[in-house]
Amino acid sequence: MISIDIGLVYHGFYSDTAITVPVGNVRVEIARLIAVTRECLDRAIQAAVVGNRLGDISSAVQRLAEAEGFSVVRDYSGHGIGRELHEEPQIRNYGTPGTGMRLRAGMVFALEPMLNLGVKETKVQRDGWTVVTADGKPSAHFEHTIALTPAGAEILTKA
Repeated sequence: MISIDIGLVYHGFYSDTAITVPVGNVRVEIARLIAVTRECLDRAIQAAVVGNRLGDISSAVQRLAEAEGFSVVRDYSGHGIGRELHEEPQIRNYGTPGTGMRLRAGMVFALEPMLNLGVKETKVQRDGWTVVTADGKPSAHFEHTIALTPAGAEILTKA
């Protein structure tokens, strides 16, 4: 499998999106990891409702991931996005519902669940850039930039 993470700056505003795709024939457990990670992103977007809290997004990802037997990366998270690529708030993929900042219309976030087949810990390789799981097992990553509206989350990076 391969993960592709792309950002774009348009008229001074950033977007961020990622996808993990299978390459060739993959083991059933890897196909399931990819599918569940994608579903975690969908659940995060569904929880991104005006009036909810950041913890509602975080816990939506964690509940599904762990119920399916996967670990959630703790070292990296979603984030606010706008005139800068990484803005506040940090949006973890684990947490407690009903906690954190209350969501308001006009907020723009990059939501990005990252799930592992093995342990949740990661490490950066010697090149100073490449991140791998601490146990070397596969990881999947999906991401969308969304804007919160009174009618719900609008996906800004939908193809």
